[in-house]
Amino acid sequence: MNKGGLATMGVVAAIGLAATGCTTTNPWPKSRSQIVKAPVTCQDFSVQIYFDRDSAVITDEARQVLKDAGAMTKGCKIKSVNVLGLADAKGAPDANLELSKKRAGAVARALGKAGVRNVEFDLGAAGDAGAVTGSGEARPLRRQADVRFDLDGPLP
Repeated sequence: MNKGGLATMGVVAAIGLAATGCTTTNPWPKSRSQIVKAPVTCQDFSVQIYFDRDSAVITDEARQVLKDAGAMTKGCKIKSVNVLGLADAKGAPDANLELSKKRAGAVARALGKAGVRNVEFDLGAAGDAGAVTGSGEARPLRRQADVRFDLDGPLP
């Protein structure tokens, strides 16, 4: 067979494939409304936000955790958000209490920026209370804020 015959056969084969491709059914949805979405679960959950020593500045990692937490509340009625600022046992107790208040406030502001709005924030501060075990061991990982999301079912 010459080159012209091969080219003609290739064109005929391509037309045949295209024609048969048009008659098959496409299993993919044609619009977004056809995509089945998982139901919103709206279960209470908690996250911990960690801070650098002597700091109430939200880190990039903490900002991402709060953004993800805000996304988990989408489609849900938020009953309340409880934020408890904590501090480690380093430094004066009064300074640690003030630092833990600043941490709780920083988390509440960051949640607002992440889209958690029109909700009652219950802010608390524990300072360094509980930062030392009964045996006198300091707990350095208490440089954090504990955040509890209380959800009240899906939005109507």
